[in-house]
Amino acid sequence: MHLLCWRKPRLLLVICEYRRCRCCNYSSPLFCWRCDPVFPVHVIRFLDKLLSPENLLAHSFSFCLKVITTYCPANNEPIARVRQASVADYEETVKKAKEAWRVWAEVPAPKRGEVVRQIGDALREKIQILGNLVSLEMGKILVEGVGEVQEYVDICDYAVGLSRMIGGPILPSESNMLKRVLPHLVSSGPGHALIEQWNPVGLVGIITAFNFPVAVYGWNNAIAMICGNVCLWKGAPTTSLISVAVTKIIAKVLEDNQLPGAICSLTCGGADIGTAMAKDERVNLLSFTGSTQVGKQVALMVQERFGRSLLELGGNNAIIAFEDADLSLVVPSALFAAVGTAGQRCTTARRLFLHESIHDEVVNRLKKSYAQIRVGNPWDSSVLYGPLHTKQAVSMFLGAVEEAKKEGGTVVFGGKAMDRPGNYVEPTIVTGLAHNASIAHTETFAPILYVFKFKNEEEVFAWNNEVKQGLSSSIFTKDLGRIFRWLGPKGSDCGIVNVNIPTSGAEIGGAFGGEKHTGGGRESGSDAWKQYMRRSTCTINYSKDLPLAQGIKFQ
Repeated sequence: MHLLCWRKPRLLLVICEYRRCRCCNYSSPLFCWRCDPVFPVHVIRFLDKLLSPENLLAHSFSFCLKVITTYCPANNEPIARVRQASVADYEETVKKAKEAWRVWAEVPAPKRGEVVRQIGDALREKIQILGNLVSLEMGKILVEGVGEVQEYVDICDYAVGLSRMIGGPILPSESNMLKRVLPHLVSSGPGHALIEQWNPVGLVGIITAFNFPVAVYGWNNAIAMICGNVCLWKGAPTTSLISVAVTKIIAKVLEDNQLPGAICSLTCGGADIGTAMAKDERVNLLSFTGSTQVGKQVALMVQERFGRSLLELGGNNAIIAFEDADLSLVVPSALFAAVGTAGQRCTTARRLFLHESIHDEVVNRLKKSYAQIRVGNPWDSSVLYGPLHTKQAVSMFLGAVEEAKKEGGTVVFGGKAMDRPGNYVEPTIVTGLAHNASIAHTETFAPILYVFKFKNEEEVFAWNNEVKQGLSSSIFTKDLGRIFRWLGPKGSDCGIVNVNIPTSGAEIGGAFGGEKHTGGGRESGSDAWKQYMRRSTCTINYSKDLPLAQGIKFQ
């Protein structure tokens, strides 16, 4: 891992080899905290220790000579050159993970829950530091970075309770009923028990995206662990430091419990490692979070081997405000859902449908509110959102704005990249497009909000559902009948169907996911745990008789 000194951004070292900062001669395995003018000193010291070579060379990690440079989105300066896993490294990691599963699967579920509780406590102890690292490497504002780690902590707490409740029912056996219905066919009393048995699938592969580099792994990891699975994580290459930091914290908890670190393994890698995971029959379940385009490829590769996949893909989410909506709720909800995390959430509101009677007023209110938005340094507490993650994302933002203009849209606010270091863009509002404009049906990970007029409930419900994705949706109304129609079979076809709140955000107690091109998977709460287990139906005959189906008898 090559790392830099912030004052003079030159690469400092290769993993296992310390080099001195050229501006102060300090020997450090990460940033030169003596020369760093912005990043908190206690965070740098923590990362120095956490990411030191002697800590990284463990069987929970795999690296080779291939490297990728990660950049800080706030200034586009390089942060680190992270060694990527080779196919040989991947093979060794999977082998050790499978060996670790033989140990972990034998641990009783409540005991597994206790280990997950300790992981949550360890993350809670380092929550501010990890939140800062999320801001550094991903680019989201600090309060969101910390909040993302908190989501992992919360799902650990949830999983602890779940570890004492997972299991299947004991069902009535029809063989017991046969005695009462056809007594001449059954010579003795009830003697059958019908039960459902749930067992871990084995190895769960987890591929996560850059926009939530901690939380999405946590949703999968905590639930998969209490179910008795081991996990192999491949995070986004551009957020590799976060992946390493989280895995190291988990590894320490496992070590303290005399458990193999390979229960939670990490491979830093790109598409080659992702492809290997998708095609690998030893990966019993593959959870993939990312774009719909890549998700389709992953699904095909997994299905070709008759494997199991859990897909959390794109979203083209809509807010609908009716004529009776409370505008004091609509405006802030639409604003934050559209620009929060710089529009890089899968639940970001990209379409806003306004009843024709309130359209102009809401647009004017939004423009005034947008003018108050502060965009800038993720560590500035007065900033609402930070940079886009990459330079390529800025180019996609600009391309989407131009395409919207070509299709007849009018940019009434924003629409430009900001003239400053880093990947900053203006919050943008576009009006005047047709509801079925191709750009409005294209998910662009950026703070662009397309605003439309509608006349009645029937047409706007149809417009909400006409996009290929089906993740999140929300209506603002006081009409109780309309609310239940929205929730019913002719209402929203999304996995998340909200009322009088934004499209973004989710509570861990509910299952998270969507329909159609969003993938159909469910993560986090409710009964999502079932996706990490395999179900067996077992009939136990504890009598001395053998009643056969359909009353068949033979000597």
